[in-house]
Amino acid sequence: MTRAIVAQATGGPEVLTLEEVTPPEAGAGELLVETAAVGVNFIETYQRSGLYRVPFPFTPGAEAAGRVIAIGAGVAGFAEGDLIATAEAHASYAERFVVAAERAVRVPEGIAPETAAALPLQGLTAHYLATSAARPEPGDTVLVHAGAGGVGLLLTQLLTARGVRVLTTASTPEKQALSREAGAAEVLDYAGFAERARELTDGAGVAVVYDGVGKDTFDDSLRALRVRGTLVLFGAASGPVPPFDLQRLNAGGSLSVTRPSLGHFLRTAEERAWRYGELFSAIAAGTLDVRIGARFPLAEAADAHRALEGRATTGKVILLP
Repeated sequence: MTRAIVAQATGGPEVLTLEEVTPPEAGAGELLVETAAVGVNFIETYQRSGLYRVPFPFTPGAEAAGRVIAIGAGVAGFAEGDLIATAEAHASYAERFVVAAERAVRVPEGIAPETAAALPLQGLTAHYLATSAARPEPGDTVLVHAGAGGVGLLLTQLLTARGVRVLTTASTPEKQALSREAGAAEVLDYAGFAERARELTDGAGVAVVYDGVGKDTFDDSLRALRVRGTLVLFGAASGPVPPFDLQRLNAGGSLSVTRPSLGHFLRTAEERAWRYGELFSAIAAGTLDVRIGARFPLAEAADAHRALEGRATTGKVILLP
């Protein structure tokens, strides 16, 4: 037997309990991995609470890093003992997990397992936001909400490295300091951020708003945009955005809104390799810092969810078996 976090039904964090389960096995095209560290993400709180439907009993987790301990039929390019990382596994809140080999990457030497587990989902998200969901040019000003969160810190670094001026929002002095360290030109309070963003752009507004907060920031995010600006809505930490009148986009200056999802930006092996390659190279070069804000034992997954939902964390939250 092995151990995994299991939720028997929807509910609060307390439904996440550590249980003995049958060990998973690598099928054709799959890798069996001994878990070194697990990334904790907001989507798992949505799944646990019932906001997103999943079958129960349910073991959360898509993101993790660990050592390959068995290789399924038809797999090439991996060997037992390889350190791999993925954002596309299933049931990774566990001592062992299985992932399709095509959805895993070997981690280069010199990158620690905890960093490898903390990078994939938020790093790949930050990469597609910076390069694909919108394409701000060098010299443009953008606004990144939750600048001290895991995506916010990485996205700020990636954008500033491309010559983009980044404004962020953050709720506490500690978070504001972390956002500045990541390269934010200005860190704004949530109250009045739209007006302040316009002041900092001589009244024009920002080229792009990256909004993972959702309901609480959406309206003012639209107001912060310049003519023909783009709102990239990539999350709903404060709740889903209610339906709204599309005519507001015309009135605001021919604005655009997009609601991207990571899976649509990992459609080919080449795209996946490109995104991971740029992230690993930036870490190796010292231009991308992956901040791990909190570590919890696997058995304390419920506390990890409480911390995440309570906005009590900065950077990445990970579980350690």
